[in-house]
Amino acid sequence: MGTTIETPQPRDTASTAPFDSARAATLLKALSAKGEELATLLREGDADLVRAALKNPELREAHLLAVLRRMKLPEALLRSVAHTPQAMASRRVKIALAAHPATPPALLQELLGQLHLLELVEVQRHPAASADHKSAAQQAILKRLPDTELGIKITLARRGSSTVLEALLAEGELRLVQAVLSNPRLVEGNLLAHLRSPLASAETISAVLRHERWGVRPKIRLTALGNRNTPAIWFTLLLPSLPAAEVRRLAQAKGTGARQLEALREELTRREIVPMKPSDKAETT
Repeated sequence: MGTTIETPQPRDTASTAPFDSARAATLLKALSAKGEELATLLREGDADLVRAALKNPELREAHLLAVLRRMKLPEALLRSVAHTPQAMASRRVKIALAAHPATPPALLQELLGQLHLLELVEVQRHPAASADHKSAAQQAILKRLPDTELGIKITLARRGSSTVLEALLAEGELRLVQAVLSNPRLVEGNLLAHLRSPLASAETISAVLRHERWGVRPKIRLTALGNRNTPAIWFTLLLPSLPAAEVRRLAQAKGTGARQLEALREELTRREIVPMKPSDKAETT
C-alpha cells in the first residue's frame, strides 16, 4: 500500500483579514481617543481595549475610576491599572482599587500599605468591597492604632467599624469614649466589654451612663454597677429601678467598693431585705 501525502492547504486569510484589520484599528484608536470616545472605550471595551487605553496620554483619574466601577475585571488588568502613573498619583484610585472585589491579595496588601488610616476606613466602608477586603482593611487599621496620634484616633472613633471601636474603647481615654458614643456603628457589646474592664474609669463609665441612647439600657446600667470604678452616685440613682435580686447579687459581689456597698445596703434596708452573707450563701448550696 502506498503512502498518501496530503498537500498542505493554503490558509483562508480572506475571512480573517478584515476582522484583524478592524481589531487593530480599534486598538489603535484606544491609544489616541479623546473625550467621550475614550470614556466609552474604558466603560465598555474588553480587557485588551482597556489595556491599550491605559497608555493613552489623555488618560485621567476620572477615566480610571470609571474603569474600576466595572466589577468583572481580570486580575491582570487591575495590576495594569495600579501601575499607571495616574493611579500611583491618585489616592481615590488607590482606594477604589483596594475596594475592588477582584483585586488580588498581593496587590491589595501593597495598596493598603500606601493608604492613610482614614483612607483604610473608606476601603472598609466601600459598597463594592468584599468581606475579605473589608477584613484586610480592618486588620491594617488595628495594626496601626498603637502608633496613631490621639486626634486621628478621635476622628476614627466617629467613623470606624464596631471592631475598631471596641479596640479604641479598650484604651480607656475619655475623649475617645465620648467620640465612640456618637458613632452609629457602635453596638451594645462594645460598651459592655468596656464597662467590664478594669481600664474603665469613673469618667468614662459616667459618660456612658449619661448618654441618652446608651445610659437607659438595662444591661448597660447593670454592668456599670458591677464595676468597682463606677461612682457611688450612680448606685443612688440607678438602684431603685433594679429588681431586688439584682441589688442583692451586687451586694454579694467581690471587689465592690466601700461606698458602693454602703449604697447597696441602704437600698436593701429601704426595701427591708437583709443581704445574704457569704456564709449563709454557702449553707444554702
